[in-house]
Amino acid sequence: MDPRAHADAWLAAWNAHDLDAVMACYAEDVDFVAPTVERRWGRADGRLRGRPELRRHFQLGLELAPGLAFTEEALLTSPGGYALLYRRENANRVLDVVELDEHGRAARVRAYYEHHQS
Repeated sequence: MDPRAHADAWLAAWNAHDLDAVMACYAEDVDFVAPTVERRWGRADGRLRGRPELRRHFQLGLELAPGLAFTEEALLTSPGGYALLYRRENANRVLDVVELDEHGRAARVRAYYEHHQS
């Protein structure tokens, strides 16, 4: 899957609040780092590893933000990945830097938030 197709599928899944479709965008052994992990789970390094941990994190995110919606602002591509700048329903901007595996799934993700996000 190319970066544009992956980003489109990921955005559509989140905007549909379809957790199974969101999770299908990630590799089984995904390495995910975000400040929301630090705040929600008390992990100083902000890191989650693997789909089960990530699913639990995203499920809580959907519960905390029932009106969640993402609007793309920019997609920057590179061989094997991309950076997606998007705006949340609460006007917070987020930059996700994504490395794709050989199957076109997100294997390594770093999320950067403009403002505090719980």
